[in-house]
Amino acid sequence: MRKRMSALLAVLLCLAMVLGMAACNNTGDGSSTSDSGEPVDISTLEKWSEAMKAKYDGTTITAAMASHPSTTAFQDMVDEFTELTGINVQWDVVEETNLKQKELTDATSGGAYDVLMVDAFWINEFASKNVLVPLEDYLNNANKTPEWFDYEDIMAAYRNGISKADGVTYGIPSAGETRFIAYRTDLFEKYDKEPPETMEEFLELAQFFTGREEGLYGVSMRAQRGIHFASGWMSLMYNFGGGFVDQSTIGSDEIKVTCTDPKTVESLQYFVDLLKCAPPDVGTYTHEEALGAFLAGKTAMWLDATALANQITDPESSTVADKVAFVPTPTGPEGDGAALAGWNLGISQKSENKDAAWAFITFMVSKEKSVEYVKNGGVSTRSSCFENEELAAENPSYPAQKEALEAANGLVEKGISWIPQVADSNALLDIAGKYGSDCLAGNISAQEACESMQTEMEDLLADS
Repeated sequence: MRKRMSALLAVLLCLAMVLGMAACNNTGDGSSTSDSGEPVDISTLEKWSEAMKAKYDGTTITAAMASHPSTTAFQDMVDEFTELTGINVQWDVVEETNLKQKELTDATSGGAYDVLMVDAFWINEFASKNVLVPLEDYLNNANKTPEWFDYEDIMAAYRNGISKADGVTYGIPSAGETRFIAYRTDLFEKYDKEPPETMEEFLELAQFFTGREEGLYGVSMRAQRGIHFASGWMSLMYNFGGGFVDQSTIGSDEIKVTCTDPKTVESLQYFVDLLKCAPPDVGTYTHEEALGAFLAGKTAMWLDATALANQITDPESSTVADKVAFVPTPTGPEGDGAALAGWNLGISQKSENKDAAWAFITFMVSKEKSVEYVKNGGVSTRSSCFENEELAAENPSYPAQKEALEAANGLVEKGISWIPQVADSNALLDIAGKYGSDCLAGNISAQEACESMQTEMEDLLADS
């Protein structure tokens, strides 16, 4: 009898210990709690780390990432993350062109990934295909997202413009870019010119500098046939009031295509006129070739991604590093507007370690770690970084970047997304870039190009 009682007591004691551990480590919403059932203090990185380690020590997550400076920065930070949280990270780093398909395949037939690096161009498609976890429940839960993460510190343009679909947040902006102008201060001083403030001035300056000196052209931009051409065009299209679709009709039974709107046609003609002031092979330029032409001193101006600014000011890669300055994208006939693109970190719906994946995102893109991230080569999305004196001293383009991002958020506040928020957005851009390239080549007029776009986009959207 005594043996039976002892055995029963032992079982009850073990059960109590198991229940006690469960009560200590979990609540109904997955947040950490103390023995008394109160939330664990995660107000500092140290306290957060202790809570994460108590819950997830020994957990392994897999991150699908693009080959990108931000990925390298995260990898430089991962040892500290693992030491603090006990969460091990496996990496699958692939070229951007292959990453999307790998993530979509995993979402339908895999389940290997926990953290997904997602281009802003993919957000709508991924949301419609249920690839990503909506993040509001994480962001609004004080037991999962500490104050030092500071979501509101992320530039509003990024929060509102690259990470949402139908108003729902699916990603945390981890690297981003707008577009702005770099210009040669030596040339502008030599010829007594001021940097452009309007689109009219921008074109006039590009025309002025083209041929002004041997081998010199006015501007360099991306314009390769297809999406690159469309992306370059979109750098200035909204400043003219143009657009591929009436974005107020997105989500309705019939999305209105606006390629033949006179403002869209005008913006294409302007872009083509501007490209005539670029090197003759500009029709083959991606962002890399456009940057290379400016770094080599072949052009007086360059309009492209802010994420590339460090290369322009790096004397090891740039012949113009000591004679360059930056200004925001010029004002157009319909006011200000700037491009907006970038990368997000999100959680895969297939993940079996969603909370551990969120811990990774929390650490890597928090305000607490943002300066270290930028110093490691990451591309900032945070207001505090643009205002950080040490970082600004290393990157003189920061003030112009911040101005351009504020202009980009102005578009978002008008209900305009730089990337049309439709599942077929990449196909739309490919159509626009195809006919735009034909216009640049002189095969068709801007009006004819836009008419062809109109028809093909209407057919595409009708079938989707």
